[in-house]
Amino acid sequence: MQAKSAHDTVVIGGGALGLLSALVLARTGVRVVLLEREVVGAESSWAGGGIVSPLYPWRYSPAVTALAHWSQDFYPRLAEQLLEQTQIDPEVYVTGLYWLDLDDGAEALAWAQREGRALQSVDIAAVQRAVPALAAGFGRALQMADVANVRNPRLVKALRAALQQMPNVTVHEQCAVSGFIRDGGRITGVQTAQGDVHADQVVLAAGAWSGELMKTLGIELPVVPVKGQMILYKCAEGFLPAMVLAKGRYAIPRRDGHILIGSTLEHAGFDKTTTEEALASLKASAVELLPALADAEMVGHWAGLRPGSPEGIPYIGPVPGYEGLWLNCGHYRNGLVLAPASCQLLADLMLGREPIVDPAPYAPAGRLTSVG
Repeated sequence: MQAKSAHDTVVIGGGALGLLSALVLARTGVRVVLLEREVVGAESSWAGGGIVSPLYPWRYSPAVTALAHWSQDFYPRLAEQLLEQTQIDPEVYVTGLYWLDLDDGAEALAWAQREGRALQSVDIAAVQRAVPALAAGFGRALQMADVANVRNPRLVKALRAALQQMPNVTVHEQCAVSGFIRDGGRITGVQTAQGDVHADQVVLAAGAWSGELMKTLGIELPVVPVKGQMILYKCAEGFLPAMVLAKGRYAIPRRDGHILIGSTLEHAGFDKTTTEEALASLKASAVELLPALADAEMVGHWAGLRPGSPEGIPYIGPVPGYEGLWLNCGHYRNGLVLAPASCQLLADLMLGREPIVDPAPYAPAGRLTSVG
């Protein structure tokens, strides 16, 4: 890699947030180089479930809600754009989502009325008819019929393919960033084992690793890894026609009959090993939701690291005192949900355009502290 590079922007991180940040910027003519420490799309973006909604949207702040609503409305168009450009279908699959036996159902319905979202109470007998595989014994249900899930490994594959087609984008994998290049109060690039990469702007979108990189500047960014384990079953197509969620665990159907069950929440640093304890717990949840899974073939068990942040509110915007450095990280459990809006907002701010939502809640200013 050359020491000097004619790049407008360096994006650190090749997950959904980094890939889509690069794509949105590149579509405006910006010259982008994306640096990924391992392989593009292989961390949290690959490991997640891909529900295009926060698990319990009414429990989040208006800041998360604003990004979620914009993204949910945009996802079908994003999938169409990527399919047309790359011939890779991210499979945005509208199945709807049932929440079963919630303790805060009244709050959920009040939130939906306030926000104009189509969440409704459904008779449990109607749910059983719609989802015959569902276990008996549930008493109450809420449904949002328009919730989709995206097949996240295919989404990141499509994003990568889209970037590869663009002459103003360069992607470097196996290229870990170790620090930032400073010129007075300005960030002018990044340091890597393959050499320095210079640019006018640097975007940090490194997921759970973002906090570690900010420490090299003496800044405490409260983004920490939170491990999540999931399991995957292969069933017949149509076995599960809708997503179901109870007791914090969910089942997500893919079009081809694969069923995802997730997920754990573990604070174990950067350890991504799977455990027998989590496997047993996830299998128990699977059978509790869908008894027929006791006899189904389990075809996968993995772990990913979410970028945990206070209240799950991401950091999007410029870093005060470090001109040229931008954040797009800390999305916790909602990276895939919030990605389209987050990346559009970032681009709006970087290019001086009217932002799609009020950027104030996500601004790094006032939310960062010095290490020490």
